[in-house]
Amino acid sequence: MANEPKRTNKAKGLSKEEISAMKETLEERNSSANGESAVLEKIAKMPEPDRTMAKRIHQIVKTAAPGLTPRTWYGMPAYSKGDKVICFFQDANKFKARYATLGFSDKANLDEGAMWPTSFALKKLSRAEEAKVTALVKKAVS
Repeated sequence: MANEPKRTNKAKGLSKEEISAMKETLEERNSSANGESAVLEKIAKMPEPDRTMAKRIHQIVKTAAPGLTPRTWYGMPAYSKGDKVICFFQDANKFKARYATLGFSDKANLDEGAMWPTSFALKKLSRAEEAKVTALVKKAVS
């Protein structure tokens, strides 16, 4: 096939960040070291200001939804009910984004009509944002 265009890695595969997330997922599945200690370890490795936000999100989730279990999910701090992830924190550096993300899975009870947000960009956490996060987490587990 002499006339076929030459393919690059970007055209046919995953980015370095996506490959890294998949490797982390495989490590999580093969490791018995998951839970709060693994979440705190991931948070400790984050660059600022995401590290501070992740620590605060961790505390908010533990207080607002004590029934959720901390764990890692695709290498990110996450919180689950049973084996189902309800919410997670993605630092900006994870996929080279300009903001961190607080995300919710389809298992979260955030339904509002026919359309509702499931992820939120975070640049900082003031008291106003902390109040919104608290309300979202409480609603997600209601």
